[in-house]
Amino acid sequence: MNILEIIEKKRDKKELSDEEIRYFVKGYTCGEIADYQASALIMAIFINGMTDKELTMLTIEMANSGDILDLSKIGGIIVDKHSTGGVGDKVSIILLPLVSSLGVKVAKMSGRGLGFTGGTVDKLASIPNFNTEITEEEFIKNVQDINISMISQTRNLAPADKKMYALRDSISCVESIPLIASSIMSKKIASGADKIVLEVTYGRGAFMKNIDDAKELAEQMVRIGKLADKETTFILTDMNNPLGYTVGNSLEIKEAVRFLRGECISKRLEHVVLELGASMIKLAGLGDDLEENKKKMMENIKNGKGYNKFIQMVKRQNGDISYIENLEKFETTKFTYNLTSNRDGIIKQLKADVIAKFVCELGAGRIKKEDKIDSAVGIEFYKEVGDYIKLGENLATIYSNTVLSKNSLLNFYDSSVII
Repeated sequence: MNILEIIEKKRDKKELSDEEIRYFVKGYTCGEIADYQASALIMAIFINGMTDKELTMLTIEMANSGDILDLSKIGGIIVDKHSTGGVGDKVSIILLPLVSSLGVKVAKMSGRGLGFTGGTVDKLASIPNFNTEITEEEFIKNVQDINISMISQTRNLAPADKKMYALRDSISCVESIPLIASSIMSKKIASGADKIVLEVTYGRGAFMKNIDDAKELAEQMVRIGKLADKETTFILTDMNNPLGYTVGNSLEIKEAVRFLRGECISKRLEHVVLELGASMIKLAGLGDDLEENKKKMMENIKNGKGYNKFIQMVKRQNGDISYIENLEKFETTKFTYNLTSNRDGIIKQLKADVIAKFVCELGAGRIKKEDKIDSAVGIEFYKEVGDYIKLGENLATIYSNTVLSKNSLLNFYDSSVII
């Protein structure tokens, strides 16, 4: 067996055997197969696709290329949640403490973000002293003791995927739905969960630009999950507009806390949290009735159990809970700018892609991995799509540590807000 035969086979639209896929993943991960040879095979896959059997084998081999997190010590069913990301997506920070307060065991490893704003880990890191890099033993002990821990992806998880993703990026093969599906699922399998709930986003502020592609990706991941013996389900989320009222890191933490307290709840954000949470509770074997599960979640917002679970997690991971108890303690920016409506009307769109680029330029996101995030910057909206707004009414506040010109603010308003 050699790589040239494997390239030829996929070039000619033939199905690769388990042994051929294993040979490729192992050979490329350890450097025995050259980049130019791997590029040829990936391009053939990009053009000709893969069967579900091939994709599942590719996913499992990528997962097995590094460490596999063993969560068996925790006991019970571990349900993981993954989002393909978007603008203002603070769902995990709200959802996971909430379902944990209802008995779901949450062992969540998240990445840091590129573009838009930071990832879940970056947002949690805006809480002073919150430790996202605890040991595996501490991680498991936290879940055993309080049902939840959320940490950064520090282990050597799916190194084959990291290497293949970098190569795909360099040869314009990122937008392959089968390869995206195997990339995501390899990390989920390596993370050790028994069952998986996926939030697949689409629209201007997401990687998948239309709902059909998002659904195809979601269904592909469900099929991989089934063949890999990991029960998987999904919901689709519209990301043409930001999710919730804030875009930024500490701003999103503050919104998440207010949500858990029941003080400020975006309708769209509530829908996504409840849909995902109802499925997580069901997969954990704690309730088959999705509507009843949603009621339980809302009850744990009203009685404070979801908020208390978040406090418990922050305290357990050395975070300063005084910042959660008094949100005014979070560092603010040197400058704030108010955006006011230039007409009466109903907000039809807050263009997520324009908002994301603007906030990233403020310093809320990374262009390169080594870029430092400014946790305090971002935008807080006071209205959602569908809300009525009057002429001169405050639409949003921009938080910045740099001086913004009147023209840049006007251009941002005109390009992002449709009334």
